[in-house]
Amino acid sequence: MNSNVKLIVMLTNNDKTVENANEIFESCKDLEVKCWGFKDVGLPLAEMKKLVKSMKEAHKKTVLEVVSLTEKEGMEGAKLAVECGFDYLMGTEFYESIPNYLIDKDTKYFPFCGKVYGHPSILDGSVEEIINHAKDILKKGADGVDLLAYRYIEDADKRLIKDFLKQIEKPVVLAGSINSWDRLEKVLDYKPWGFTIGTAFFNNKFGANMTFREQLTIVLEKVKQFNLI
Repeated sequence: MNSNVKLIVMLTNNDKTVENANEIFESCKDLEVKCWGFKDVGLPLAEMKKLVKSMKEAHKKTVLEVVSLTEKEGMEGAKLAVECGFDYLMGTEFYESIPNYLIDKDTKYFPFCGKVYGHPSILDGSVEEIINHAKDILKKGADGVDLLAYRYIEDADKRLIKDFLKQIEKPVVLAGSINSWDRLEKVLDYKPWGFTIGTAFFNNKFGANMTFREQLTIVLEKVKQFNLI
């Protein structure tokens, strides 16, 4: 459990970085959001580097999320994260080659835990299997884990999130489908290390006919109500 929950704003829609990601970031960078990220698809490399540079100049922490699951794609994501200077690599299926590559780099590694498949990604397996998998990959070199809680095949609020956070001591990011006020309030009550919101902003889930900035502003107010900033 964590008293300083990190909202990670993802400039992505349907698992792809939006074309105007840099413009959106520039319009919101003054807000009280410390962590910003995007996917490894959707922007050319030069634009990715430019965006990460802008985020770092604004004193933000940067996150690259990779939803591909093969070892080759995971390593490509890790190398991309290092080349662009990301602080965190989230996603990928865990392979020991990835933390071995990152061991002397400045990028922290938070892979998926549990059985992940499909597009958009689905989380499968029993609660015990998911927790045990997380413990195993953390022992093998992961710095934290990316839990697709609301992509779970069962009711994540019933057992999964509570049991998971009780047993996993390293950072846990709840990622994917936090797309309603009800889910947001539950996540804030769970107090994970961090959580992501991306597509929900682009689909106006936190305010019909509101801009990205306006939605982000009211979400931040909710985070403050929980005394988490």
